[in-house]
Amino acid sequence: MKRLSRTFLGSALLLLAGLAHADEVLVAVAANFSAPMREIAAAFERDTGHKAVLSFGATGAFYTQIRNAAPFEVLLAADDRTPAKLATEGLALERTRFSYATGRLVLWSTQAGLVDAGGAVLRNGRIDRLAIADPKLAPYGQAAVDVLAKLGLLDAWQPRLVQGKSITQAHQFVASGGAPLGFVALSQVQKDGVISQGSSWIVPADLHAPLRQDAILLLPGKDKAAASALLAYLRGDAARRIAARYGYGF
Repeated sequence: MKRLSRTFLGSALLLLAGLAHADEVLVAVAANFSAPMREIAAAFERDTGHKAVLSFGATGAFYTQIRNAAPFEVLLAADDRTPAKLATEGLALERTRFSYATGRLVLWSTQAGLVDAGGAVLRNGRIDRLAIADPKLAPYGQAAVDVLAKLGLLDAWQPRLVQGKSITQAHQFVASGGAPLGFVALSQVQKDGVISQGSSWIVPADLHAPLRQDAILLLPGKDKAAASALLAYLRGDAARRIAARYGYGF
């Protein structure tokens, strides 16, 4: 009984010691990665004791906020250019930058049968609105513009584009019926390989620049154990398994 008590006491002390070193990390997360990151943050806290405090938004908006001294400690961008730019400007540590996921763009509608398997619906002149994220703020919005330009349809669609501040707002426009279809992130409409509602066309990757998404340690997080631990966790199998369920590659 004494041995059991000592073992239990030792385990309890180790647990308390781990909790004593647990910390929070403030994370700016690209809106397209919202769903998987919520799951990853929960797993991260369970496995490490550290808590990731998440803010979701457009990468371009986060860039402006970080330049204006927002206290984020880690950035999970929707592109690879923004983290590299922040590192060049001395606001992030280049040596910590890596690709945590590669996203996919999808043309999506809540209406069954509206979007065909080849995206020919984009040539339908009777559709009055097409939702995209603001290309100045959101890489997925720029990818949508690139697709339309490559298909020779940008001029035709320009007056009918409905722009959201982020890919989340673009998705909301379609989900609420504010636009009959829109370009959104695959992760917003797919889980475990199934798109559960409406109709869709997963855009061929060669129609736009790769949606390589980089993470980086920002200066406020350089001495934070939780920040470094999160970046390490994002490289691991547990995080990548979760992201893959939402259609991300690596």
